[in-house]
Amino acid sequence: MRIRSFDSKQGILYLVATPIGNMSDITIRAIEILKSVDKIYAEDTRNSINLLKHHNISTHLESYHEFNQEIKTTDIVNEIKSGMNIALISDAGLPVISDPGYKIVKEARALGLRVSTIPGASAGISALISSGLAPMPYTFYGFLDSKKSKRISELNELKYINHTIIFYEAPHRLKDTLEDMYDVLGNRDICIARELTKTFEEYILTNLEDAKELEPLKGEIVLIVNGYKDNNSNLEIDPNERIDELIKLGYKPNEAIKEAAKQLNKDKKELYKNYSDYKNNKER
Repeated sequence: MRIRSFDSKQGILYLVATPIGNMSDITIRAIEILKSVDKIYAEDTRNSINLLKHHNISTHLESYHEFNQEIKTTDIVNEIKSGMNIALISDAGLPVISDPGYKIVKEARALGLRVSTIPGASAGISALISSGLAPMPYTFYGFLDSKKSKRISELNELKYINHTIIFYEAPHRLKDTLEDMYDVLGNRDICIARELTKTFEEYILTNLEDAKELEPLKGEIVLIVNGYKDNNSNLEIDPNERIDELIKLGYKPNEAIKEAAKQLNKDKKELYKNYSDYKNNKER
């Protein structure tokens, strides 16, 4: 669907980036938009009100979070349809990324409503470019699951990705996450970025083995981890064994072959034939 022209009677949804720490890291356009819209929705109004006060923004503010998003999504879409201009903001950085908001955007797009991003700060990209690890290609993952079993399963799916990977993590879970990463991914170079743009901003360049000895950290954390090929380039992966691993993780055989081909940069048809022979030999 290509969306170029719009009903002038309808409003627009602005996805507005906010500072990730330093209050000054907001664009002039973002401030103008937040002052001009009919209403602003934020995940935590207690945090967002401080930003609005700092920049003398008096626009009406309401909450939009995971517990009310079903009802509020309908309300917001109806407001846009009626001609209101709405801004959605995050506590920090870009909305929708590791925050509620996807449902609004999906519904608005499905109805042909206008959606526009007001770009700005992003914690993940900001940490990546200052980490000293390869900035391209990269995979943004965000938060791993808080439950150990699910977290390990997620890490197993990421194990052979040869991109630098960007994670977000809460400080009270960082130690457990680093230990699980070491157990699943092996020893890799990492960068722990903490309290970005704030007074106590810190970058810790280390590896997963040494990171287990770190003292507990406070503040918002971005974790940058080297991809598979960076530290394991001399190891040869058996494609058939990788396919078996993916099947154990819940992939259907055809999906596992397709995913293994992508991860290992192999021909899918060739892997399918080799895996069929491999299975037949195992069953004899």
